[in-house]
Amino acid sequence: MSIENASFRLDPALFTPMEMPVARFGTLTATAFRYRSGVAGLRLSNGAGEIVVLPFQGQQVWDAHFHGRRLTMRSMFDEPRQTRDYLRNYGALLIHCGGTAMGNPGSEDRHPVHGELPNLPLDQCWLDFGRDGQGPYVDIRSEGRDTLAFSHDFVARPRLRIREGATEIEASLAVENRAGTPLPFMYLAHINFRPVDGAVLHDAAVDSDIVLRRPQLDDAAPAAVRDYHASVAADVPSHRSIGAGVPVLPELVLTMKVAAGNDGWTHAVQRHPDGAGDFVSYRPSELPYAVRWMTRGPDQDALGLVLPATAPPDGLAAAKRNGQLVSIAPGEAFHTAYRFGAADAATTNRLVTSIAALQQR
Repeated sequence: MSIENASFRLDPALFTPMEMPVARFGTLTATAFRYRSGVAGLRLSNGAGEIVVLPFQGQQVWDAHFHGRRLTMRSMFDEPRQTRDYLRNYGALLIHCGGTAMGNPGSEDRHPVHGELPNLPLDQCWLDFGRDGQGPYVDIRSEGRDTLAFSHDFVARPRLRIREGATEIEASLAVENRAGTPLPFMYLAHINFRPVDGAVLHDAAVDSDIVLRRPQLDDAAPAAVRDYHASVAADVPSHRSIGAGVPVLPELVLTMKVAAGNDGWTHAVQRHPDGAGDFVSYRPSELPYAVRWMTRGPDQDALGLVLPATAPPDGLAAAKRNGQLVSIAPGEAFHTAYRFGAADAATTNRLVTSIAALQQR
């Protein structure tokens, strides 16, 4: 018997220290387990690789491997931790950031780093298996509510999809305002690849709209670090290369405005020396700021190739001053969708060609 679609709800009781299969659909498989920390993990495999999702904690993509290669940043954390504190669970491939605030709090701010979404408790989760014109797929849908008296009340609904044999992750988020007053909202998709020495970064940035935000270096910074940051500030080509052995400490943050194609999408690529790559694709009409974030040191090694966002990551007060908050009316919702993952050499070439065409628009 052929089953084209199936959906079921995931019970937290399915997640135990012993990893157990919970569903299979062709080469798509889902297995449930629980980390030593107590965090529930869901492993989704598709024949080309796998992703590990935290279905009840922010729906983070904690890890991903495709074609035998790990995509995820290197961090100090060998497993996720149960926490709402952003910096105490820091090492996922994808972290949904934002809510009533986003970014590093400024001197006028009192909000937590990157807002409520990163480790938001999600009390409902479903698996959906289906087939469309592109073949079989599996979705994971989660839902959680964040309510603070005299402040806000919203429901977040993150969703992920992987397809049979594909190396692309499709992500989306809907945030519904349940309060009786408008919800000032911010969002950033924190996609944290592992940098590859010798890789070249390609994006459709408009040079005049590149702004270096952090760090402010002092004379004690190593010469290689100061030289690299100077190249970014001057927008010279060297800042689009990943230099072997060049530390980037504590972090590099810049924002860009990027061009989009006739279809509304833009792309960014980390092109590896062997021709393969990592990519992010999204719509600037939904997420108008492209944030680049990088840190390379003994404890973290991460490349936020492009973190699509509603605002620069400077905190709530700065976003208010600059008119960068999204207002969600009572009963209405914010929606965004984007794609990221690994690409073979042929796909990487096509993306780089598309980016070059965007730069000529």
